[in-house]
Amino acid sequence: MAGAIIKLRFTLGVPEFMHILAIALGGCLRAPPVRYGITEDTGGHIAYILGAMAALARDPRVTRADIVTRLFDDPALGNVHAQPREAISAKSEIIRIDSGNRHYLAKEDLARDRAAFTRALIEFLRASDRRPDIIHAHLADAADVARQVRNELGIPFIYTAHSLAHDKAAMMQNSPALAARLKEEDRAIAAADAIIASSRDECERQLPAYPSARFDRIHRLRPGVDVADVRRSDLIRARRLVEPFLRQPSRPMILAIARPVHKKNLVRLVEAFGSSRELSARANLVILPGLRAGVKRGEAEHREVLIDLVDAIDRHDLHGVAAWPSRHDSRQVAAMYELARRSRGVFVNPALTEPYGLTLIEAASHGLPVVATRNGGPSDIVAELEHGLLINPLDPEGMQRAMLRMLDDEVLWQRCSRNALVNIGGMNWRDYANGFLSIAQEIASADRTGTTMRPQRMLISDIDNTLTGCRKGARRLSAFLTRKRASVGFGVATGRSFVEARRLLREWDMPVPDVLIASVGSEIYWRTGRGFRLDEDYAAALAKGWNPDAVLAAMDDFPGLVGQAPIEQRRFKCSFLADGPDVLNRVRDRLASRGIAAKAILSHDRLLDILPVRAGKHAAVAHVAAVLELPCDRIVAAGDSGNDVDMLAASSQAVLVANFHEEVRGMAGLTHVYTARRSHAAGVLEGLLWHQRRSRTKEAAYVAA
Repeated sequence: MAGAIIKLRFTLGVPEFMHILAIALGGCLRAPPVRYGITEDTGGHIAYILGAMAALARDPRVTRADIVTRLFDDPALGNVHAQPREAISAKSEIIRIDSGNRHYLAKEDLARDRAAFTRALIEFLRASDRRPDIIHAHLADAADVARQVRNELGIPFIYTAHSLAHDKAAMMQNSPALAARLKEEDRAIAAADAIIASSRDECERQLPAYPSARFDRIHRLRPGVDVADVRRSDLIRARRLVEPFLRQPSRPMILAIARPVHKKNLVRLVEAFGSSRELSARANLVILPGLRAGVKRGEAEHREVLIDLVDAIDRHDLHGVAAWPSRHDSRQVAAMYELARRSRGVFVNPALTEPYGLTLIEAASHGLPVVATRNGGPSDIVAELEHGLLINPLDPEGMQRAMLRMLDDEVLWQRCSRNALVNIGGMNWRDYANGFLSIAQEIASADRTGTTMRPQRMLISDIDNTLTGCRKGARRLSAFLTRKRASVGFGVATGRSFVEARRLLREWDMPVPDVLIASVGSEIYWRTGRGFRLDEDYAAALAKGWNPDAVLAAMDDFPGLVGQAPIEQRRFKCSFLADGPDVLNRVRDRLASRGIAAKAILSHDRLLDILPVRAGKHAAVAHVAAVLELPCDRIVAAGDSGNDVDMLAASSQAVLVANFHEEVRGMAGLTHVYTARRSHAAGVLEGLLWHQRRSRTKEAAYVAA
C-alpha cells in the first residue's frame, strides 16, 4: 500500500493536525537525560530522535509526536525501560512495546525478537483511539517493522538509516553479517515512501549505491542542535572530571567524544597525539568514550576498544596529559565543549567514516573549532559551517599536522570559532520539523498531483541569493506562486545538485517546483504525480561529444584551479575552485587548444564549472519551453550571478535582482532585463509582475492595431 492516502487537512500545502510515530528498536531510549555510551547502541541516533520529535511536538500543526521502542527489564541500565509509557512533553511520550522478551538486546540479537515486537505493535495500533498519520523508522530493522505496519494498517513511513553499511562493507569484504545488513538496508530503501538523510554524502553517494534507491525519494534534512546553557556550576563539575588526570589542566584541550567502538577510531587519535612530542608537550588530550564500570565489563567491542585505549596511553606514557573519565552527564559534556573553547583548544572527530557528525554541530554551538574525518557527513558540516579542518582518519601524521595547525595559527582558530557561532543558526530543529512536515505532505498528496503541466507562463529562477536571502520576500513570492499555480508555472535553475536544491527550497518554504534544472543546467528533472523524473532526452543530447576524462586531463595541474570535492562532480559537469576571475579565459583557451568541445562558466569569482557545449541554464530553459510548447516570451528568467548569464542574456524576459554580483553588472543595461529595486525573492516577484504588466500592454496594443 505504498500509495496509501492519508486523510489530512491542508493549508497552503502544509499538513495540519498530524500524528507522527517514530520507531527505534535498539539502545537505551528514554526521556532526557540519556546516558549516552552506556551500551554500544546508545549513541547519536537517539539524540537525533529525541531532538526531532521534540521539535515536531512544538509545531502547532502536530497533535502527537510519540516514540515507540522495545520494553526491557534490566535494572543495571535503568528501571525506566520497563515502564510501558514515559512522558516527554504534553504532546510526546515514549511507548514501550512488550514483545514477551524482557531482556535488553544488542543490535545483532534484535532480529530474533522482531516478529514478536511487530505483532505486538500492530495490535497496539489497532486498539488505539487514533492511529498515526505517518511513521518515521530509524535504522533498517525499524523500517522492516514499519513496512509490515503499512501492509496491515495503511500507514506510510519515512526511513532514516543513520549509519549505512555501504562504506563499512567496502572495508570489510567477505563479511556475511555485513552482506545481510546491506540486503536489509536495500529492502528498507525499496519499501520506504521517503528517505531522510542528514548529509550530502549519504544522499548523493551512499544511498544511490543501493540497487533499489530512487533519487526522488531521497531528501536531505539537516538536524538541529540543542544548545545547553552552561552554568558556572557545570564548568566546575566538568573541570573536576578531568583535573585528577592532568598535571597542567590549563593547557589547550584536544577533546573527543564518541562511543568506544572501532569505527570511531579513538585509539588512532591517542597514537597520533602520543607519538607527537610537540602535541603532548603543549596540549591535553581529553576523551569521553561513553559510560563504563571498568574496562573488563560491558559489550565485547566496548571492552576491546577501552583496553586498547589504556594500552596506547600506557605505551606513550600519557599519564598527566590524557584524561578519559568513566562517568559524566549531559551538562558536563556541554561544559566540556566550553572548557575546550576557553582553553583555545580543538574538538577532534577521527572516525573512519561518520554518517553525519552531531558532535561537530555541538562543538560549533560553543564556538569550538574542529578537526574532523573527511569521510562522510563531516565534509558537509565543515564546508557549511567553515569551522575547521578535514583529515584522512588513516593518516596519523596528517591528524597531527591538523591539530598543531589549529593550536599554532591564532588567525585560523579565531576565524573558525567565529564562523561556528555565526553559521550554526542555519542548523536548527525548527527548520528540520518544517521540512519533515513538507515531506509528509508530499507523500500524502502524491496521488493528487497531476502529471501534465500546461501553464500560461512560467517563472524559472536561480536559488542562491536570488530566491534565498530574505525570509519576508520568500514568503511573499511563495504565496503568489501558490495562488497562481494554475496559470503560472514555477521552475528553478541552479548550480546545486538535485538533492541540495530541494533542501534549500524546503528550508525557504518555497513551493515544490514543476521543473528543476540542476547542476548549472546539466540536468533537468520534471515533477510528476509520483515524484520527479530525470529528462533522459536532454541527457542524451548532452552526451553527444562529451568527454569528461579529456576535460579533467586538460585541467590537471592547471595554475589557479583546484578540483572540487568528488560529490560536486556530475555526469555532465566537472567542477573546480578558481583563485580569481582571471582564470576563466585561460581555461577557455586551454580547452580550445586541446580541441575539447566544452563550455566553462564562472560564478562568484571562484566556482568554475565545465559543461558540454549543449548544456547550461539557457539550453535547459529552451528545452523546457520546447517540451511545454510554451513560447519563450512566456518564460521569465531570474538570477544574480555568473552562472545565470547565458540564461538571462538569451531570455526575452529576464529579471536581475538588486543584490546581483559584480560579474553580471553588464546585464543591467539590456532592454529585455528588468533590474529590480528589491533584492532576493522580493526582487524576483517585482520583476515577474513588471514583465506580466508589460506583456499585457503589448498584447493589448497588438489587438488594438
